[in-house]
Amino acid sequence: MATAFGLPFGTALRREPAEGPVRPQRPLGKLVWLHAPSRESARPMAELGRRIILDEGFPVLLTTHAPVSSGGILIVQTPPPDTQAAAADFLEHWRPDAAFMAEGELRPSLIQAASDRGVPLALVDGVAPRILPGRESWWPGQMRNLLGRFSHIFTVDEAAARAFRKAGSPTQVTQVAGRLEEGSLALPCTEAERAAMARLLATRQVWLAAGLPIQEEAAVIGAHHAALKLAHRMLLIVVPQEPDRAGPLAERFEAEGWKVARRAADEEPDAETEVFVADGAAELGLWYRLAQVTWLGGSLSTGCVLDPLEAASLGSALIHGPRAGSHGVTLGRLTAARASMTVDTARDLAEALADLLAPDRVARLAHAGWAVASEGTEVTDRVVALAGRLVEREP
Repeated sequence: MATAFGLPFGTALRREPAEGPVRPQRPLGKLVWLHAPSRESARPMAELGRRIILDEGFPVLLTTHAPVSSGGILIVQTPPPDTQAAAADFLEHWRPDAAFMAEGELRPSLIQAASDRGVPLALVDGVAPRILPGRESWWPGQMRNLLGRFSHIFTVDEAAARAFRKAGSPTQVTQVAGRLEEGSLALPCTEAERAAMARLLATRQVWLAAGLPIQEEAAVIGAHHAALKLAHRMLLIVVPQEPDRAGPLAERFEAEGWKVARRAADEEPDAETEVFVADGAAELGLWYRLAQVTWLGGSLSTGCVLDPLEAASLGSALIHGPRAGSHGVTLGRLTAARASMTVDTARDLAEALADLLAPDRVARLAHAGWAVASEGTEVTDRVVALAGRLVEREP
């Protein structure tokens, strides 16, 4: 059977109607298109887009299915279906002058159509090449052909580079670069309030249970009870996964004999307060700055609720369970860098918390976490400069 770019003949000629959201008007001038196939790649690609706009002056389109902040300057859209008709419609509307794709997801129709239009293609944060599910061809040269259309392939490490070369990536365009910068992870807070709260807490040790689901309340209560035997002035700040749980949770602590203060009631944690119950994620930037240690809620039961790097970037040492949820790649990086402590049971949580009462231990863990959260600046600088060259068709 005849084929076109590794697709069965009937598939290659079939014209499906274009789908997707209503698109805003394309900005005037040059435009850079970025594609992030996953939640893990969306944030560094958004940061790359913001840097391209600020440093090179080109508008940027980011396609992703993941929730991501536009920062008020990015154009964020869902990617089109990988069909010839949808790809042609997408490219005709946006007319990108250069394209950067993350991780290694290969969309055959979209890559072929962009390459045929002369759009320079680059792949960044490469982990492993993979064809978009459902778009694989029986033709064995499909992946090699796709990879051959990229002028630059930057991988996160040598193992990833070997995977790309083995799949057919040209050696001369495949380079180990490292990971892109994660971007501005520091959640905001009011500095005056942070300073006032820090004075109030003085030299007290503080730990935070962030995004705490009801299934882990007993584990956190037990860990805090054990910690108070070793550090009797220690304060626990709790941010429930569900804001509506704040009231009942405070009542549970009080019924068990704890001295509790509630943020929702404008109460402050005085010297006698053992548990401070917050009522939502809006002030996590404040709590991360105050807590020497953060427990990542959900990681022992339903899956990690909050982004671990948000806490790490603000200097809080991390403890988490084995259930990563949608943050598996991030927790894997933290674990590999010895930048977090992993526990398997509620008893392990109590022991880990006790271990982190030692100032030198918590400081080492917090610094390692901060280093993971802030890596990649040089890689992003390099890719931003490449974007400028590709758009201007410079060598």
